[in-house]
Amino acid sequence: ETFILAGRVTVNNQIITTRGVKADPTRDTILLDGVPLAGPGAPVILKMNKPINVVTTLDDPQGRPTVADLVADFGRRVYPIGRLDFDTEGLLLLTNDGELAHRIQHPSFQAPKVYKVKVEGRVGDETLDRLRQGVEIDGRMTAPALVDLLKVYQDRSWLEITLIEGRNRQIKLMCELVGHPALRIKRTSVGPIKLGSLKPGQYQRLTFAETVGLKKLVGLVTRDRDSGPPPRHHRS
Repeated sequence: ETFILAGRVTVNNQIITTRGVKADPTRDTILLDGVPLAGPGAPVILKMNKPINVVTTLDDPQGRPTVADLVADFGRRVYPIGRLDFDTEGLLLLTNDGELAHRIQHPSFQAPKVYKVKVEGRVGDETLDRLRQGVEIDGRMTAPALVDLLKVYQDRSWLEITLIEGRNRQIKLMCELVGHPALRIKRTSVGPIKLGSLKPGQYQRLTFAETVGLKKLVGLVTRDRDSGPPPRHHRS
C-alpha cells in the first residue's frame, strides 16, 4: 500500500495510486519502479554457481551435462547470458529477458565481470601491466582490464581479473600469451551480482534489489529505487 500511494506501481502502463485496485498477474503487466513483479508471465533472472565440466548450452550433442539440466526443476525455460567454458566455474546468469541478456553481453554497456584465476608461475609487475593494458588476440587488442595480484606461492599465483568484454576463452588466452597458463578460473561477479554462498550446481532467483541493480547498470531502470518486495525464491 505504501508503494501504491507513492505512485511506484503501474498496471498496464497506468500509475495506480488507489488502494484496492485489482489486477490479474496472468493477463496484466504489473510493475514496481519499472521492474515486473514475479508472476507467470514476468521475465525471470537466475544466478547459478556453474560447476566445472558442465556445458553452458541448453543441449549438447556429446551428451555432456548442461546448465539446462541444473535448472530443469525450475519450471520455466531460461537461457544462459554469455558463456563459461567447460572447465570454468562460478557465477552464471540465466534469463528469458532477451534485451537484458543482450545488454549484459555487449561491451558498449561495460558490465564488469570479475574472475579469480590461478596461474602457473610467479607473476611479476611487468606481466600485470601487460594484462592491464591489453594483449593481442586474433589480431585485435583486448580492452584494458583491472588486474590485481592476490597471492603468490612458490610456483603458482592467484589473480583477480575484471573484464568489460567477453571474447571466447579470453582469460585463458590472455594468461597463455603472457606466459602464465591458467590452472583454474572462477567467475565471482557480474556487475552488482555476486556469487555469494551458492554451492556448485545451486541456483536461485535474483532478489528484487539485485534485479533493479542489474537493470540500472545496463540502462533498463532509470528511477533511483532499489528496495521492494523480493520475488519468490527458488533453490535447487
